[in-house]
Amino acid sequence: MGLSDDTPLLLASASPRRRELLASVGLPLVVDPVGADESEREGEPPEVYLERVVRAKLHASRDRAAGSIAARLVADTIVVADGRVLGKPRDRAEAIEIVSALSGRAHEVKTRFHVERVGPEPQRELARTVTTRVHVRELPRAWIERYADTGEGSDKAGAYAIQGRFAFAVERVEGSYTNVVGLPLCEVVAALDGLGLIPRFLAP
Repeated sequence: MGLSDDTPLLLASASPRRRELLASVGLPLVVDPVGADESEREGEPPEVYLERVVRAKLHASRDRAAGSIAARLVADTIVVADGRVLGKPRDRAEAIEIVSALSGRAHEVKTRFHVERVGPEPQRELARTVTTRVHVRELPRAWIERYADTGEGSDKAGAYAIQGRFAFAVERVEGSYTNVVGLPLCEVVAALDGLGLIPRFLAP
């Protein structure tokens, strides 16, 4: 059973960016966000933290009544600098602090996604972590403060949106651009295809 309007992909995320990215390639979707404990544990490496959060989201999604779906997708994105996870800012002051830490250097954006096929066929799943390296130019303090005042990054890991105003600060990106937006689209579609879920929507 592949993806179709009758058996869509369940996106277990409230992120509008992820929904828009998947919809942009014509994937039939339903959205049913789930939550998970995203607090960090002392001494926990970023990759281990990311795997734990995504696994918790997957289990939470499995516990929900999803209706008729062909697969479910869960994901989480983190920004890492100096081995430290830079989460969503709690306020303007923390947004300034986070962007200041990214100024004039490179950092990593990591998204882990987990795709699980459901239905009468034997259950199959694929998980992967995709890393993108983002280079930010040196930013004057006044620019950082003005960017924080826009509120654009207030609900985003790393306190910025690469697809928004913050594009002025990005010198180059090494790896998947959509990964920085919130979901590595190429890799996710490849995973869906690997699970036999991509129907004729990509065919001419």
